[in-house]
Amino acid sequence: MSDEAEAGLEPEESASEEGGGSSKKKKGFPLAALLPNLLKFVAIGLGALIFIVTVSVITFTLLNKGGKSQTVIPENSPYVGTRPQYQTFSNIGIVRTRSMDPTPYTVVVEMVIAYDMGANDAQNELIARSTELQDFVRSFFRTKFVNELQPDNEQQLKREIIELLNTQKLNTAKVRDIYFKQLETIES
Repeated sequence: MSDEAEAGLEPEESASEEGGGSSKKKKGFPLAALLPNLLKFVAIGLGALIFIVTVSVITFTLLNKGGKSQTVIPENSPYVGTRPQYQTFSNIGIVRTRSMDPTPYTVVVEMVIAYDMGANDAQNELIARSTELQDFVRSFFRTKFVNELQPDNEQQLKREIIELLNTQKLNTAKVRDIYFKQLETIES
């Protein structure tokens, strides 16, 4: 024993060395002991996820009543937009002028002015300014090139006319829209 003590070995260690190592601990894969616990937590997580998804789907289906929309707008609802109705002024007549192109085109325009329904003062002003409006239409289209008078640019032309009439030509009447009965360009 004293030899064993001098060697710094414990009696158990020396016995195991002499006996062939039968009581030695087995060294194996370090996660082998953690694997069952790890699988247990993964199974619990998957079970919780399946439970949450199932509850969510059932709740969503019940709340939506089978997928029907909960917001239904009745046909006669005040929130459904309708186009406003306007009174029209068409006493300007057909106006012929020339375009600003180097080889001028003849421009033929018949325009209708739309204004608020029941605006008698607007109607009176438009009637009083009929000749001035004809001159405005003639001079407006005289400053345009033929490529500006194409159907693609019609909305832009209407916006320009409305702006000029409301800001420079009319006092009480407010033009709401412009309609072209005729807008033609004819090569001269």
